[in-house]
Amino acid sequence: MSHRFPLSREEARRIVRLILDGDLDEALELFCERFGVRKPRYRVGLPRGKSRVWACYDPKRHMICFRDRSSMRNPFIVLHELYHVLRFRGGEHRGAEWKADEFAAAFIRYAGGGEV
Repeated sequence: MSHRFPLSREEARRIVRLILDGDLDEALELFCERFGVRKPRYRVGLPRGKSRVWACYDPKRHMICFRDRSSMRNPFIVLHELYHVLRFRGGEHRGAEWKADEFAAAFIRYAGGGEV
């Protein structure tokens, strides 16, 4: 699957670096600005019934909930959840887990200069 991203490789690298460095707020700001979506809130602590995941997106609260602080510094986890932010429209989820995984992997490859 081929992805086209509305940002330069340099900006993608910066987003990945900000996540790794623990500056999630700045990473979300840049990502959401480039993708034209409202920046989600985030917190540590999963909702009930979600104890087996690293993170999840709660569309009712427009919030990404992380299992722990280390998962907030994992670009794959953060970008996977941001895919869900991008795909949730009109009260309906329009994305699949495997597509979120593919988006996150493609974004990281793009940021690293590899094939998309």
